[in-house]
Amino acid sequence: MSPQLDPRHDIDGDVYVSPRYLASTTGIGDPALAPLLELGWELQHDEDGNVYVSAPDRRVRLGYLPEGEDDGLWRINAYKDPFGPPTWGVCFNDRVPTEFVAAFTAALATAYEQGPDAYLAAPDPRNTDHDPFLAVAPLIQRGWQFDLPRRGVFAVQSADGYAGLEFTTGDLDPEAELTTRDARWSLWAGTSIERPAWYATASTNTPVALLQAVTECVSDPAPLPRWREDTHSYVEGMAQLTTILPPGPPAPTPLEVQRAVARRPAALPASSVPRWSTISRQALPGPRH
Repeated sequence: MSPQLDPRHDIDGDVYVSPRYLASTTGIGDPALAPLLELGWELQHDEDGNVYVSAPDRRVRLGYLPEGEDDGLWRINAYKDPFGPPTWGVCFNDRVPTEFVAAFTAALATAYEQGPDAYLAAPDPRNTDHDPFLAVAPLIQRGWQFDLPRRGVFAVQSADGYAGLEFTTGDLDPEAELTTRDARWSLWAGTSIERPAWYATASTNTPVALLQAVTECVSDPAPLPRWREDTHSYVEGMAQLTTILPPGPPAPTPLEVQRAVARRPAALPASSVPRWSTISRQALPGPRH
């Protein structure tokens, strides 16, 4: 049994949700912020409760925006010039499973430590390390199917049809990619991309390694723990919910078993074992009044 599914581990939830892309958000941003804060990135917040995290060189910025202008809860942008327009941008809306955002920020932290050539590396089909197909590969390897939903769009979809990834070809408006859902990459779950349960977008120059970290996490067959009362109505009809067993007592070690046997009293001889009489005992006198 893998540690993630071991009921003896501390699990934040009372049900497992499978497939995991139907689990929705945990409502807690700390796990996704942690990989960047551990590198010493600066954290600020405003009076509305929005959080802003900046890399030491100001070339990467993250916004966690529960009080933002739209449902884009997470917005991450990278810059070649700290004072210029973003080189790439990624958005996760307010229902994306937090684990998927954490997968992205963990990959971003790794890329940042490697330097600008890693976290500013645009996809390039001529380069085996930056081939855009690498972002799709984890999905294909786990049974997602190719699709061509409309002209100029390449897509893959989960076997149950409740999740998909779309890649739009051709020229796109750079500003629209950063502020709308009209981006190069679009990942979603639900009954349709038009009205998804959650969605994430990534602009044209988003490094493939960061996208691959997300698709790897999204397609992981292991379920995610959630509290049943926090699951949304769409989950009940599409996802499988499995009750998480309460932690059981740990199994005794061989040494503990030996000690228990050593402490057990010796058996009494047969002659000393009292026999039950078949004669009814007289009733004891009642209390005196």
